[in-house]
Amino acid sequence: MTLADTVKQDLHSAMRSGEKDRVGALRLVLSELQKAAKEGDADELAILRRERKRRLESATAFRGAGREELAAGEELEARLIETYLPAELPDDSLRAIVAAAVAETGAQSQQEMGQVMKAAMAVVDGRADGKRVSALVREALSH
Repeated sequence: MTLADTVKQDLHSAMRSGEKDRVGALRLVLSELQKAAKEGDADELAILRRERKRRLESATAFRGAGREELAAGEELEARLIETYLPAELPDDSLRAIVAAAVAETGAQSQQEMGQVMKAAMAVVDGRADGKRVSALVREALSH
């Protein structure tokens, strides 16, 4: 069963139980998944990560403009999307991956950060945000 199928089933159950906010968010997610499938993009998790990131950025923008109710709605959608994503790696596991990537590439300075990021992100495989990985790589290379 694909992720789109799971979202579709959850959408139907949300419609039956009358959860309007959840229905709206699931429709948007399903629409993005279906659009990407038509375009030949089969990486459903990348699509969900992108959509979650958009929601969080929108929430920040709404908060900055003093629109708290809209920010709360965007954050609700982001949390809903997170339920379909794999669990984030804990910091200690992420540090171990970064340390292994530094050792593998032999990087010793900030100029070699790209090589380390490439190696680390291949292992992380979407289970952590790139910003978190980048911060840990910078920390590892600054020693």
